[in-house]
Amino acid sequence: MPTRESAPAGSARRIGRPQVMAAGRATLDALEHLIGGLGTAVLALTALAWLVAVALACLLGVGLLLVPITLRGVRGVADRERARLSRWGPEIIGPERVPSRPLTALKDPAVRRELGWVAAHATLGLVVGVLGLTLPIWIMRNLTYPLYWWLVPGDAADRSPELWAVHDFVGALGIALMGLVWAAVLVGLGPGMARLQAWPGRRLLAPTSDTDLSLRIAQLSATRAAALDAHATELRRIERALHDGTQNKLVAVTVMLGATRRALTRNPAAAEEMLERAQAASEQALAELRTVVRGILPPVLADRGLAGALAGLAASCGVPCRLDVDVPGRCAASVEATAYFVVAEALTNISKHSGARDAAVTVRRHDDRLSLRIEDDGKGGADEHHGSGIVGIRRRIEAYDGRLTLSSPAGGPTILQVELPCGL
Repeated sequence: MPTRESAPAGSARRIGRPQVMAAGRATLDALEHLIGGLGTAVLALTALAWLVAVALACLLGVGLLLVPITLRGVRGVADRERARLSRWGPEIIGPERVPSRPLTALKDPAVRRELGWVAAHATLGLVVGVLGLTLPIWIMRNLTYPLYWWLVPGDAADRSPELWAVHDFVGALGIALMGLVWAAVLVGLGPGMARLQAWPGRRLLAPTSDTDLSLRIAQLSATRAAALDAHATELRRIERALHDGTQNKLVAVTVMLGATRRALTRNPAAAEEMLERAQAASEQALAELRTVVRGILPPVLADRGLAGALAGLAASCGVPCRLDVDVPGRCAASVEATAYFVVAEALTNISKHSGARDAAVTVRRHDDRLSLRIEDDGKGGADEHHGSGIVGIRRRIEAYDGRLTLSSPAGGPTILQVELPCGL
């Protein structure tokens, strides 16, 4: 059964604000991608016009010399789109070079796919990008219309940016309401428009099947190495915890028990004090040993499941944390343990470094993927290369062929998204 757990009740009353902020961020991200896609669409349109000109010149027998440089120009524009799409989602790696001979180049599947992308992006991508750029302009124009409608010269019909005439201030307010309608359209359709604009690039600029197989082999080799490194690091952590903590306590207990046995015949009163100290040291050793065992695989996962274990983490977080878990059934124990440690490390970072007032953890399972989203409204600026613990999280995730995406602009918010394969 799907389970939903909540941490502190005070933060649950603010559930509407993060949702509104998430919708606003998604809309702003969509606008950013649409405007970026409009830029590459203009480049694609220029490349398409040049291709047509070179093709016409080839019919006249004077354009063959321009084919190699033209195809390299198309490759340059396609690489710009690959870089743009890679910043938004999975990385897209292009071919190394364009064949030097025109006929060989035109037979290359990658070149043909790039030519198809140029035609698609120069038309569909351009139209979608222009629409994405004009929607905010329409919204601002309509929302501010009541402030200046009486200053616009001409008759009433000429004053209206919409299809109806405006004769008074009430009509001008109706134009402002249309601005709200356009804003709702942008919020609802903006992300979909961005995905539609990116679809030809995702489909046509991705590596071919043989290249994709080579990349997959390299990726599996890298994740296997990361898994071995993570395993070795974990073993070293356990060894240090046992050697520096538990073992020292047990040695102290042994020494104190030996001293107690000798003191029984000489000073029974001192022996009782030594026994108390030995008992305290043994209890500390036992507590440290339990901590090490919990660090290997938390027993709470077996007792309460992933939802219950994460509820404990959210409740003990130093920042008010909302938890929303909807995971039908159980995942593999290793996957649940990875998800638990990822959330634990992320919430620890939020408590220590973010300066946040609110945090949220969302866990969903879609078919064979377990997705986690940890976000906070802190100062942002998290960098996985400067001791934030995110490198360890990434290695642990990649060891399971998962994916981690971090968004933490200066000023916040910080969003950590994780996907883990969990089987059917």
